[in-house]
Amino acid sequence: MAGQSRSSNQLVVPQAMAALDQLKYEVAQELGIQIPQDGYMGYMATRDAGAIGGNITRRLVQIAEQQLAGKFVR
Repeated sequence: MAGQSRSSNQLVVPQAMAALDQLKYEVAQELGIQIPQDGYMGYMATRDAGAIGGNITRRLVQIAEQQLAGKFVR
């Protein structure tokens, strides 16, 4: 089940899935949260999963704000 999503959302840019997955691992590492090697996060504490998701959202909003301001450099 690693890397599979049960979401019915369709990505406008399919390559975005890899970037979002990388961002998930970066954020988890910054927060000191270990993501299971098999990719199954069903046993992960809700608080940890929420922290990862919240920080991903925060970072994506920050990137979008910088792009709108014309200041994004990556």
